[in-house]
Amino acid sequence: MSHEIPTPRAPLTVDAHQHFWSYTPADFGWISDDMAAIRRDFTPTDLAPLLQQSGIDRTVAVQARQSIEETTWLLSLAAENDWIAGVVGWLPLADANIQPLLDEASANPKLKGLRHILQAEPDAFMLRDDFNAGISLLRRYGLTYDVLVLEHQLPAAIEFVDRHPSQPFVLDHLAKPLIAAAALEPWRSNLIELARRPHVSCKLSGLVTEADFRAWSPADLRPYMETALEAFGPQRLLFGSDWPVCTVAATYTRWLQVVNEFIARLSPHEQQAILGGNAASFYKLN
Repeated sequence: MSHEIPTPRAPLTVDAHQHFWSYTPADFGWISDDMAAIRRDFTPTDLAPLLQQSGIDRTVAVQARQSIEETTWLLSLAAENDWIAGVVGWLPLADANIQPLLDEASANPKLKGLRHILQAEPDAFMLRDDFNAGISLLRRYGLTYDVLVLEHQLPAAIEFVDRHPSQPFVLDHLAKPLIAAAALEPWRSNLIELARRPHVSCKLSGLVTEADFRAWSPADLRPYMETALEAFGPQRLLFGSDWPVCTVAATYTRWLQVVNEFIARLSPHEQQAILGGNAASFYKLN
């Protein structure tokens, strides 16, 4: 009797940070005039061919509007497209009645985490008792939390994550360092301090749009990418495209090329971790 040896499965590549939206000026006022090219709808139909061209197997769709309706919509897109392996949605975590909403939303296995656009809030928001009460519930639902802050908010973000030492957090876009101004400090010191918390990971994403949109080079980004690698190591960095936001400064394939060139000196295992393994583990992707 012969036994067929199964072909080993190739490791999944995962884009841990991309968006979809139905554009309206009221909902997307943050899209400034110099980003006018993304003032339109972006759907899975737009992204799918880019993923195929780039060899990306799965994605995590991240909220761009703070509405329950958008979270429901993203989950419906994930149900229709197997390659959307997870959704980072939004729920009103500071609401006293958040628990029934978490009960309902977490019943969908593709809801992997939540995010609030903290970069638009005062630092004090991260330290509010009602917001932190909501954060403290996430672990029982197996949900992660994406930390979206600006570089000057890192000290408050450190205090915030210290309140929840067992909650998995991931920092979006390296906290948006001031790349266009070529400023490293105090961002660098604060990022290294944040990374001392083992329950915090970091997305290698969103950098081209913090540089000069029209004149950036990989050399402009390298000090920030090097800092992230030094701080978090290859086991806590997640590749993310930040598509379609990235397209105001680079194509999808160009950003992936920059990341691949940066991590080329790492071992194959470390490269695979950044390009998919870490995201699959952090978000518990199937």
